[in-house]
Amino acid sequence: MAVNVPGLVSIIVFYVLILAIGIYAAWTKRRTGRGNESETIMVGGRDIGLFVGSFTMTATWVGGGYINGTSEYVYTPGSGLLWTQAPIGYACALILGGLFFAKKMRSEGYVTMLDPLQRKLGRVMGAFLYIPALAGELFWSAAILAALGGTLHVIIDLHITAAVIVSACIAVVYTMVGGLYSVAYTDVVQLICIFIGLWLSIPFAFTHPAVSDIATTAYHSPNWLGTWDISTTGLWIDSALLLLFGGIPWQVYFQRVLSSKSAGSAQKLSFIAAFGCLFMSIPSILIGAIAASTDWNATSYGLPSPVDKGDQANILPIVLQYLTPVAVSFFGLGAVSAAVMSSADSSILSASSMFTRNIYNVVIRPRASELELVWVMRVAIIFIAAGATALALVVKSVYYLFYLCSDLIYVILFPQFVSVLYLDPNTYGSILAFLVGLVLRLGGGEPGFGFQPFIKYPYGSNFPFKTLAMVSSIVTLLVVSYFVRFLFVRGIIPARYDFLKCNLANGGRSIETHENKVARRDMEMSGHGLQNEGYVPETEEKTKM
Repeated sequence: MAVNVPGLVSIIVFYVLILAIGIYAAWTKRRTGRGNESETIMVGGRDIGLFVGSFTMTATWVGGGYINGTSEYVYTPGSGLLWTQAPIGYACALILGGLFFAKKMRSEGYVTMLDPLQRKLGRVMGAFLYIPALAGELFWSAAILAALGGTLHVIIDLHITAAVIVSACIAVVYTMVGGLYSVAYTDVVQLICIFIGLWLSIPFAFTHPAVSDIATTAYHSPNWLGTWDISTTGLWIDSALLLLFGGIPWQVYFQRVLSSKSAGSAQKLSFIAAFGCLFMSIPSILIGAIAASTDWNATSYGLPSPVDKGDQANILPIVLQYLTPVAVSFFGLGAVSAAVMSSADSSILSASSMFTRNIYNVVIRPRASELELVWVMRVAIIFIAAGATALALVVKSVYYLFYLCSDLIYVILFPQFVSVLYLDPNTYGSILAFLVGLVLRLGGGEPGFGFQPFIKYPYGSNFPFKTLAMVSSIVTLLVVSYFVRFLFVRGIIPARYDFLKCNLANGGRSIETHENKVARRDMEMSGHGLQNEGYVPETEEKTKM
């Protein structure tokens, strides 16, 4: 089978359009010349409006893994819609993020998600917590690039290696040139492409002669709604909580929050994006249901069916290829490409931003110049993109790696993040909590790696051991932190033995930013609000709300 030239041309046109929009957005932003260049790349100068912000937040979640994975789970026997938890889980995570984290993080003027962790737990511990955050972003990018490669291979017979490398290069160019501003404005176009491309394919796939009524197949074989097995209740709850709470502490989310014009705007875009994620999952759910209702022997795909061939991961492009006209399948291909690039560029930028600010600038080179930081970020973007591309091409277990890192974010990062913002932990508790959560999580094993469990949990894999690990981690963090601080405050342990330099004898470290300290001092002296870079006074926010 030769490369489908019309399909290849359509992809080239789409990529050129996205690249042009990204470069134009970067050029427009540079003409304004506001703020530090490194922070402009990271958080877009903090002037992303509600309209663009809502689009870029939604597009970040609605990636290739989101739309492909939703169709895959609905189609796969034994899973069905009942086990397709990502749409509702991520939507609820965005709502929780808006209610409890977006306004607080934006008001404090942080630049990355790791800033409060580093301020409260120390530079080294904060840098250490970058590892699970980096791994999550890296393997997420690799997984969605691999999904794109599979889609292009199915529809236009383009070699997977070429598809993945070209897509990654396009995303790198406009991300490196314009940072978040380019990513945000290309996300607007990409989300529109996803919407049009997927919804356009639905009527054609519905009316294909080989497709049965999905209302009939919903409850009868193959039952794409799924069936409930009481023995798997613990596993279902564990997975649901992982998506709900593990979907919060991601830099791709907080990069949009921290780029908003105000804390109120950051909160609103979280709520809008939650609705957007749910709405954008509908065509993927329908495509999965259509695939489950198709007599594949009556199509040019033939037998065995995709699930019998183990090709259910590519069910969305297979439906586009075999159940819709050629022209429509190209529109759908553009939708998948848009979804992948809208998530890949966000993850690459997020990981490079955290490295530049929280590792290089805070730990390695505190006195680095703006120009130096910009170039470090650009180099980091290239290396992270190269790593994700290599994983997408070489490693066959990217899917499992991504979910393992999601587990670590849920088990390790979420407890530390919540505690730093709302409670009073310290580095001693943080270290032990990290270890407790990691051991309990790994103790449950990981089938994707053939890693056998070394802790015998009741009911085996159906026991919610990930949630147990997360709860144990946060309990350890708080108990150890309060106990150690008690010993130092009461003088039971002299301050000179505080070898992690937590200043516990005097109450511990503060997460308050320098900008907030300056602003609060000036407000106390003058009685007027001062809006420093990255700071929005709370009184102003209350007035706006």
